[in-house]
Amino acid sequence: MGQPWAVGTGEGAPARLPLVLTALWAAAVGLELAYVLILGPGPPPLGPLARALQLVLAAFQLLNLLGNVGLFLRSDPSIRGVMLAGRGLGQGWAYCYQCQSQVPPRSGHCSACRVCVLRRDHHCRLLGRCVGFRNYRPFLCLLLHAAGVLLHVSVLLGPALSALLRAHAPLHTAALLLLPWLMLLTGRVSLAQFALAFVTDTCVAGALLCGAGLLFHGMLLLRGQTTWEWARGQHSYDLGPCHNLQAALGPRWVLVWLWPFLASPLPGDGVTFQTAADMGLVAS
Repeated sequence: MGQPWAVGTGEGAPARLPLVLTALWAAAVGLELAYVLILGPGPPPLGPLARALQLVLAAFQLLNLLGNVGLFLRSDPSIRGVMLAGRGLGQGWAYCYQCQSQVPPRSGHCSACRVCVLRRDHHCRLLGRCVGFRNYRPFLCLLLHAAGVLLHVSVLLGPALSALLRAHAPLHTAALLLLPWLMLLTGRVSLAQFALAFVTDTCVAGALLCGAGLLFHGMLLLRGQTTWEWARGQHSYDLGPCHNLQAALGPRWVLVWLWPFLASPLPGDGVTFQTAADMGLVAS
């Protein structure tokens, strides 16, 4: 018999390097935004009411972004501390030789985290942690608010970038937007001009990436699937859109998108899941 829970906490500790690199990039974005707003052309011209609404929106987005990042990193999606001994009697259970433990259906072993993860979806390279049963909700909300923050930053940097681009020929402008590193290395632009173009490029690309990820995972959410199940065409846990939303986001699934600390307990424990057959949703 294997151990009733996963290996010790040190064995499966997620790598810190991806998180450090992501934090450094976020700091670079923040510093560039502060430089443009304080020492550069400043924010786009707005009236007092519009300016107040913009500040409220920025505070709302930032609180949601940081709150969901914190919840995502604090929530351990693995099988550590979960009593599994004696429960592996149902269909779909397996034995993980790396963790020396029984693992329930929808779980999977992550070679990066070095531990099995409950309802494993995928390993997030940017944050260095697996997405699973306990942190899927903050991950989805993080995609939403990260896209919003990056778009907001792009809009704030827009006037400064527009003024920079108007001062040069079209070919120079295209090269600066598409190949800012090459322009910097060849001495065609200053370090400040490179930073503005590079940060704006990455913000737009990041917003598009987060938006695409949100659309993809929104589809999985409505279908009650993980990425692994979607790739293999499995629909065993599709309970219908409403039940699927409640299973992943809790009973207050409409409101959790607006505030990360809203209480919305998940049904179940990540070990056993209701199937479509249990609800009579599978055609006989």
